[in-house]
Amino acid sequence: MTQSKRFTFVGVTTGKSAIMRVFPEWAKYLGLTGVRMAGVDLPIHADRQVYRNAVQRLKDDPDDVGALVTTHKIDLFEACGDMFDYVDEYARLCGEVSCLSKRDGAFEGHAKDPISAGKSLEHIVAEGYWARTDAHTLCLGAGGSAIAITLRLMTRADPSDRPARIVVVNRSQPRLDEMARIHRQIDSQTPVEYVCNDDPVINDQIMAEQPSGTLVINGTGRGKDTPGSPLTDDGVFPEQGLVWELNYRGELDFLHQAERQESSRRLSIHDGWRYFIYGWSSVIEQVLHVELTAEQLDAMSRIALQNRTS
Repeated sequence: MTQSKRFTFVGVTTGKSAIMRVFPEWAKYLGLTGVRMAGVDLPIHADRQVYRNAVQRLKDDPDDVGALVTTHKIDLFEACGDMFDYVDEYARLCGEVSCLSKRDGAFEGHAKDPISAGKSLEHIVAEGYWARTDAHTLCLGAGGSAIAITLRLMTRADPSDRPARIVVVNRSQPRLDEMARIHRQIDSQTPVEYVCNDDPVINDQIMAEQPSGTLVINGTGRGKDTPGSPLTDDGVFPEQGLVWELNYRGELDFLHQAERQESSRRLSIHDGWRYFIYGWSSVIEQVLHVELTAEQLDAMSRIALQNRTS
C-alpha cells in the first residue's frame, strides 16, 4: 500500500469513536503503514445531495480506498444507489450499505451488518436458547443494525431455535414499512410485530408484556448519536432477560438502566463493543483486500481493548 491512502469513516461524531485510536495500531500490526483513517461527519438524515457529494468525492479520489458507514447506511444507499457498479446481496435485500470499496476499477457497496450481527449474536445467545426458553426479542429501533439482527434471528439454521416472536418499535412508520418489506423476502415463519411509537412510557409498557428471557435491544442510537434512552427509568426489564446495547460509547443511558436491574432481574447485559470489532474487521477485509486469520482477529481485539476508553 502506497503512502497517503485514506480509509474514510462516515458517521455523525467520528472524532469521538474509539476507531480513531484503534485503527493506527491495527494498521501497524497489519503492516498497513500507508493508510490513515479520515472521519467525515454528516448530520443524521442529511439531504440527498449531501450524501451524493460525499460519495462522489470518495469514488473519484484515487487516494481514498473506501469507507465504513455508520448511522447513514440506509439514507446513503437510498440517495446513492445508482452510483455503485456493484452491490452485494445483503445490500440489495436490506437497502443499505455499510462498506464502500473499490476493486479493479469498480465502485462497490456491501452490507456487512448481517455478518457482524451473526457473529455477535453467537456470543450473546447460546445455541438452543430460543428452543429452550420460548422467549421473544424486543428490538427498539428499525435502522440498519436492527434489520441485520432480525434477519439473522429469523433465519437461524434450526427453525425451532428462533425467537417465538419479534417485536420491533420505531418512532417513524416508513422505517417499519421498509423492515417489513425486507422480512417478507426471506423464508421465515417467525412472527414479527411492528409498532410505531416514540414515547418511552409506552416502550416501558411493551417491554413489560414480554416473557422471561426476552432479548431487549437498543438499536435507536439514543445514548450515543442522540441523548437519552428509548425507555424511562421506571421501565422493568424481563426476568432473566438478555440486554444488548448496540452503542459502546456515549452516555449509554439504556445500558445503565439495565445495569441497575442486573441483580434483581438476573439480566445478562452486553454492549456494542464486540459488534464494533466484527463490523470494522469485515470492512477492513473488503476495503483493503486482505483476509484476516482467526489469530489476527484475536490480536486486533486485544489491541482494541488496550486502546478503548469509556
